[in-house]
Amino acid sequence: MASFHTKTFLKHDDYMTPYYAWDNIKQFIPTDKIIWEAFYGNGQSGTHLQKLGFNVIHEEVDFFENNFGDIVVSNPPFSKIPEILTRLKELNKPFILIMPSSKINTQYFRKLFSNTDDPIQIIIPRKRIHFEKLVNGIVPDNWKNACNFDCFYYCWKMGLERDIIWLKNENE
Repeated sequence: MASFHTKTFLKHDDYMTPYYAWDNIKQFIPTDKIIWEAFYGNGQSGTHLQKLGFNVIHEEVDFFENNFGDIVVSNPPFSKIPEILTRLKELNKPFILIMPSSKINTQYFRKLFSNTDDPIQIIIPRKRIHFEKLVNGIVPDNWKNACNFDCFYYCWKMGLERDIIWLKNENE
């Protein structure tokens, strides 16, 4: 059995959301709400949402010290998801977050959302989202723009028509 040590890998949370990932779900994002794209990244995600016609607040500020907009639509840093979800729940802030599909199986996720009057709703993409990885602000030379993990759009207090929505046609 081959072995590897995860401590030898550098951990980076900088996976930028491509335009098509927001375009694919634009029909589920309310047009009458102010969106807070709370995690700045390279700044493009907020620009993508604005190009789709949404009113977006996207500033490079500390998520844990601020509270903008009516809803959060974002691809948060995966290493901070437990803290982010806890804060959003405390703020009672509706959200659409791109997160790994495996998050629904975690204990903290169950604790936060299993006994609530507002259940989590999930939008499942037809294919994996191919994020752009940045390391220290630049795309690594060996990055092939291929994603090795599945993500869902997790929605809370968004009032979607169904609890699970399977996307059929994507604009990739």
